[in-house]
Amino acid sequence: MREIASRGQLRLAYFRWAIVTVPFMLLLGLGFGSLVPSGDANPWFVQLAKPAIMPPGWAFAAAWAILYVLMGLALAMVINARGSRGRGLALLFFVAQLAINLAWTPVFFGLHKVDIALLMLGALLVLVLLTILLFWRVRKVAGALLVPYFGWLCFALVLFWQIDALNPDAGSLVPSRSVDQIEIR
Repeated sequence: MREIASRGQLRLAYFRWAIVTVPFMLLLGLGFGSLVPSGDANPWFVQLAKPAIMPPGWAFAAAWAILYVLMGLALAMVINARGSRGRGLALLFFVAQLAINLAWTPVFFGLHKVDIALLMLGALLVLVLLTILLFWRVRKVAGALLVPYFGWLCFALVLFWQIDALNPDAGSLVPSRSVDQIEIR
């Protein structure tokens, strides 16, 4: 016997997934973001010349927190859409873009590879656009929830392109050592 779930049951199933996916996304973002010091906590980054469009440091944390919540909600919708055509492919693209997203901070702030970080942002933009289209086919709202993420990545690409242009020697720049970092032998 096959029964169709009521709207309330479907909503409850979505909320169960969202209770898992939203904190999961926030923890992933926080975890990978804290692998290396970033922003003003990174001496190498502090020394770089910044473009005029550079937002204050707190804006990055706020933006990423909001974006990870939206990503978690979108992910919950697609996971919950069992039986939908294209769901598996949509989830595969989500995981692929997330892997690049999470690897970006250690590459840029940890390895100081500005050129590779720019290539990663370009690949991320393509993957996120495809993920939006695939999520849209599964659940329109899920695709729409990823649009601010795409917009932020477009801004990030322009921002870091300018940082690269202002700092052609960024990869070889050695952060200055502060008094508390000097080793005594």
